[in-house]
Amino acid sequence: MKQYIFKRVGLFFPTIILITIIVFVVMRLIPGDVCLAILSDGEATFTQEELIDCRIELDLNKPLVSQYFDWIGGVLQGDFGNSYWFKAPVMEELADRIPVTVELTIISMLISVIIAVPLGIVSALRPESPLDYASRVFTMAGIAMPTFLIAILLLLLLVKVGGLAPLNYVNLWEDPLTNLHQMIYPALALGFYEMGFVARVTRSAMMEIIREDYMRTARSKGLSENSVVYGHGLKNALLPVLTTSGWIFCPLVRRHGHYRDHLPAAGDGPDSH
Repeated sequence: MKQYIFKRVGLFFPTIILITIIVFVVMRLIPGDVCLAILSDGEATFTQEELIDCRIELDLNKPLVSQYFDWIGGVLQGDFGNSYWFKAPVMEELADRIPVTVELTIISMLISVIIAVPLGIVSALRPESPLDYASRVFTMAGIAMPTFLIAILLLLLLVKVGGLAPLNYVNLWEDPLTNLHQMIYPALALGFYEMGFVARVTRSAMMEIIREDYMRTARSKGLSENSVVYGHGLKNALLPVLTTSGWIFCPLVRRHGHYRDHLPAAGDGPDSH
């Protein structure tokens, strides 16, 4: 086991280095000139001297090897350069956006699990019933519908039907209750896919568990059905659910960017407005 752990740790750093090299090379192979894109933004005109100065400022006049080591050295020191879209350091932009993204992702995951697990359990305990069919339709809709479409439909429902106007973003530390109220609806939209997926995993795991021999043994001892299901079966059925809930965190973060412009509270901080 120790050898395996050391081997995996030893492969971690070469893998990271290889990934950084691939990313750097791919970015350099993209056609076009970044300085031309920066200087020709809008109706701006520029001279040849300005173009040369821009390339010197961005170290584009250096060999690729030197550019790579300058870039990776800055990354290791927390310097990701400046964003020419927002006209600010990248780290400042990330500092504004990461807390909101993480908060929304955590709330989405919690809502998904809280809704999906009971839904999957009830569906497994009553197979082929109307409730089971309704649950399966819900889960298939959650998996099939794209997140941005769910966000748009939810926004239309809240504004057109519910009469709720979009709220300006309020920081969690300024007003936790208002912030939570703003996050609930984006979290529902963001976690709709996870609800369907986790519910299906829960249903499959629960249906497999209730057929196990130890479940029949527990029933034969005279235990109530609730004790058998929730005391013996549920804790074993939740193991794959916990595993699934762990690795859906990254996809939730990725999908956050797909629809943050549709729901105001889902934006990455005040700059999203």
